Amino acid sequence: MKERLPPLQGLYYFYMAVEKGSFKDAAKALFVSAAAVSQQIRLLEQILGTPLFHREHRKVRLTLEGELLFSHTQKGMMHLQQGVRLINQDPNPNRLSISTLPSFAQHWLVPRLQGFREVHPNMAILLEPTNQLVKFEDSSVDISIRYGEGSYPNIRSEHLMDDIIYPVCHPIYQEKHGIYTVDDLSHANLIEDTWPDMDWNLWLNRIGGKLGKPTLQYNGSHFVLEGALAVQGVALIKHSLAYRYIQEGTLVRIGDRALRPKFSYYLCAPDSYFNRKKIALFSDWIREQVREFQSHSNDDLEIIETDYTLIWNQIK
Repeated sequence: MKERLPPLQGLYYFYMAVEKGSFKDAAKALFVSAAAVSQQIRLLEQILGTPLFHREHRKVRLTLEGELLFSHTQKGMMHLQQGVRLINQDPNPNRLSISTLPSFAQHWLVPRLQGFREVHPNMAILLEPTNQLVKFEDSSVDISIRYGEGSYPNIRSEHLMDDIIYPVCHPIYQEKHGIYTVDDLSHANLIEDTWPDMDWNLWLNRIGGKLGKPTLQYNGSHFVLEGALAVQGVALIKHSLAYRYIQEGTLVRIGDRALRPKFSYYLCAPDSYFNRKKIALFSDWIREQVREFQSHSNDDLEIIETDYTLIWNQIK
């Protein structure tokens, strides 16, 4: 039959009373009353069937049984403290492993990562593009950048960046098919992601426009963007992914209106990971990149806020 331990609270109060030298000082350290400390220790003595202290005026002194218990309790507390330190300790302080969506990695993060390397040349970077949510307990990933509502079980999510959505196509496609305004989309081949808020029906319903030819769907925004670059049609794409191609002239935006989607980008990790120095350095750096990107990249756009739940119910 398995032996039952005494209540851990009583053992901890006993440990603190010995460490501090009195019930009163232990109570101060524990932010409880001296009576509460005394009560827990008396309960512990009742369970063990032996006194643990010689109670003297203004101080306490251990009995032989108390000394024996304290020697083992002290070792136990040291092991517990070491375990807590190991949980918060960074096993690889000079390597940063980042998990994020393939589209965000390829078209936004990777072109900027050299800037982080220049500031922190001793930091090795491992980038893991995936559409799957990371199980931190089963991986070596330090931080994840996700696109969603920012609510994940047992994960701390910090808002990183909002985005906007608009149509783009290759200049060759634009000229060949005469696609210059939202009205022209009615005779365009439309490309879309299978992600819930990247639906052409939703976008056109809010902007005002007719649906074009049957859509070409890809599971992943990086494929949608590649489809537009390959002159396959007009893609509905996030601004964060399309902007540099528009600047280069390999994509053109159709119209001057954009919708703000339901989802945003978030920095995600277990709460304790955010105490790691390398996470703080990366977080500060990427937030500065976001501020710089957003400061000049959409000044000429009319951004329309959208209740996607309402729109979806209207068009179903």
